[in-house]
Amino acid sequence: MGQTTSWLGIERNSVWRHLIGPGTRVIHTPEEQADFEARLIADLRLTAARYPADQRLKQLIRDLAASSPRFVELWESGPPEPQQDFGRHKVIDHPAVGRIALACDTLIVAADDLRIMIYTAEPETEDAERLSLAIVLGTQSFSE
Repeated sequence: MGQTTSWLGIERNSVWRHLIGPGTRVIHTPEEQADFEARLIADLRLTAARYPADQRLKQLIRDLAASSPRFVELWESGPPEPQQDFGRHKVIDHPAVGRIALACDTLIVAADDLRIMIYTAEPETEDAERLSLAIVLGTQSFSE
């Protein structure tokens, strides 16, 4: 997903990155983007309910509301219908190896506020080869 170790403060927040910041390398259709944004805000809404006294969280919500009309629209629309989400398909646009179609499975441990995302490619496909190359390249920079 790119070099993340240099991100500081608000840059590390996925809701901010997707609604205000640079986004990610994931390619979404307009429908997928709308669904993804709704899920992000739903997660933030659950977090705000779980930690109502968290001042940094309250500040994040104020900052998002002041900077993103899309956030305000989603926040004011209320929580979306619950959906089972056992896996998703994602297309990643990697700058060195091109587009990679991946399965994305998410393990959520709600009691510990933990979310682990696992990306895999169909074995013996071009996507698997591209993923392997992307892993080898890591975050190396090849400039002259």
